[in-house]
Amino acid sequence: MLGHWARPLVVLGITAVATACNNDTATDPKRRMLPNSLASATDVDTIAATATLPLYRGQDANGANVYFIITESNNVDESIRLGVNWTPKLVHAMQTKAVQTVTKASGGRSNPNGFPVPKFVGNVDFSPVRKLVPGRDLFPLDPSTVPGSTGDAMYTPLVTFDGKIVYNASHVANKTGLHDRVLSIDSVGMKVKMKLVHGFYEGFSILYSSTETSDHDLAALEQGTFTPNLNFAPFPGDDKPFRSAREALVPIVNGPRGVNNPERQGLQSAVLGEGDPLNLFQEQAGCEDANNPSAFCDAVNYSPLWDVHPVKWTQAAIDAGIVRRITSDKREPIAPLNVIELYADGWLTSATPQGARNSSLGGIPAAGIIVNCPIIFVSGAAR
Repeated sequence: MLGHWARPLVVLGITAVATACNNDTATDPKRRMLPNSLASATDVDTIAATATLPLYRGQDANGANVYFIITESNNVDESIRLGVNWTPKLVHAMQTKAVQTVTKASGGRSNPNGFPVPKFVGNVDFSPVRKLVPGRDLFPLDPSTVPGSTGDAMYTPLVTFDGKIVYNASHVANKTGLHDRVLSIDSVGMKVKMKLVHGFYEGFSILYSSTETSDHDLAALEQGTFTPNLNFAPFPGDDKPFRSAREALVPIVNGPRGVNNPERQGLQSAVLGEGDPLNLFQEQAGCEDANNPSAFCDAVNYSPLWDVHPVKWTQAAIDAGIVRRITSDKREPIAPLNVIELYADGWLTSATPQGARNSSLGGIPAAGIIVNCPIIFVSGAAR
């Protein structure tokens, strides 16, 4: 629910989102509201798909500088304080290899917002040169594909100091180089400009940051860090907020192609370099009142740990000429063409039929893959 606390600003073709991440004390001093777009993001350009985020400094195991961003926390007070997405579900990843425990380092310049300088046990190698090689059917990719960065055996972007609060703290730079989605970095002003990705939520356009993926092919395709540890977060095919750290994402494998085709979409199209795959997200962040999360609080279900449920158009759908761009998982007033109904009617089929079936997606199986894709911007037209 975008509601009344976020409004689109359009200036010279650049759209930014103005958000209020603090309490609405004018109406209720106890009310805590969080926007659906990342409050700490600035200079959000929806045409170029870029945004500037606060940059934080940490240390690797040997004391060398590591730079990272923070996009989520499971603690509402920290989310408001840092201007990040509130994600209660992340607590369920605790005590798994999807979360690394960090310590507080001493010395050196302090971080923005008084955030402690963490000493990480896991790190990233940003030195590999990304190599995207199409497979026989474009996607899946050829085995010779190489992601642009790889996490070590201990790396995961999810960190905790105390075993209670989890932060989504993706590494974007260290002595080995830069994350492939970094456009510019300022380690003095502590800002980083990131290339974002276009997607859809319930028919509305969104922008998200794709920083890590537990799958080798998707890491290369989406320019993320290959991070197998993320897949230890519970549970594939399960998005229940009382036990799962995941939420569903639906890529279309074989959507329409063509750079200038208004219906273009899909992983195969992205492999060809025609644009982003335009994945479908099942939830968004934000909460009108965190003290009453049962009312208009998408954050209860939102997670940046997107559980991949790939689907593909059937030959029958192709022969019938009904293949179009899909912009929602379920029927919406502006998105009558939706994944759940198309799957139920046999026009879509699962690309990973042996996976755990997701009841909230009409039984579509999960691939057993997580992509870390924090939502940065939601169209001002969204509710």
